[in-house]
Amino acid sequence: MNLMHTFEQGDAILVSVFLSLILMSVLTWYFIVLRGWRAWQTMRHNRRAEAQLWEAGSWKEAEGQLADCPAPVSALLRDGLVALRKYQQHSSSSLGQACSLDDYLTRALRKRLSQEQQRLEGGMTVLATIGSTAPFIGLFGTVWGIYHALVNIGVQGQVSIATVSGPIGEALVATAAGLAAAIPAVLAYNTFTRLNRVINQEMDHFTHDLHAHLLTDGGNDGVR
Repeated sequence: MNLMHTFEQGDAILVSVFLSLILMSVLTWYFIVLRGWRAWQTMRHNRRAEAQLWEAGSWKEAEGQLADCPAPVSALLRDGLVALRKYQQHSSSSLGQACSLDDYLTRALRKRLSQEQQRLEGGMTVLATIGSTAPFIGLFGTVWGIYHALVNIGVQGQVSIATVSGPIGEALVATAAGLAAAIPAVLAYNTFTRLNRVINQEMDHFTHDLHAHLLTDGGNDGVR
């Protein structure tokens, strides 16, 4: 069974099926590596940044230490301090009359938290799509290949193991190729969904603590 023979002798539809499955497999492993690396980096940076924040002597010190940190919790800290400064500077204006500091900080932190959570979802739709469609694309390629193999057998007017096994075997590889692309995609999707849930819960807890600290003692160390 020679797959190159399939590419040389197969029609455009069968070749397109195999090329699509190869592309899906490449994309699957690309996002597995990318998402795995990003998830590990995010968790590592978050834990380091959170430790530095709570060990800092003041908000300004923490902000300076985490100025260039790529951790999502650093972005939450920066947005929270920006919102706090803005509210304090305009507390006597219409901003202070329109809403309380609690509401203003909540909106700012929720916005940043939502943005960081959306970044964690990058590539998940691709993995879900590949995991759900690749088996059916492979099955379609198998059915199409077997159909043409049977048509060729009918045209030749003779049936033997040699004439049947090769074309049908090559067509069946399409199903295996579909499963080879789908199984890693499904496993990766479930794994990253779990990892994202853990990271989101940790960031949600951090955001709650940050909001409480900014609300109670945010202006006590010269944030303004």
